[in-house]
Amino acid sequence: MNTKHVTDREERKALKRQARKKAAPKAKRPAGVARGSNKKKVKQMAKGQRKR
Repeated sequence: MNTKHVTDREERKALKRQARKKAAPKAKRPAGVARGSNKKKVKQMAKGQRKR
């Protein structure tokens, strides 16, 4: 929800809360899927001689 136009903090929080209540519940993650499966994987650094 875009609340950039609202300047009052309390009003903005209330709007966000209402939007959260209205939104459809998020689907639960299947049991066999790792939590970080969508994260970008990091390449391993070169082993052996030091980099620096």
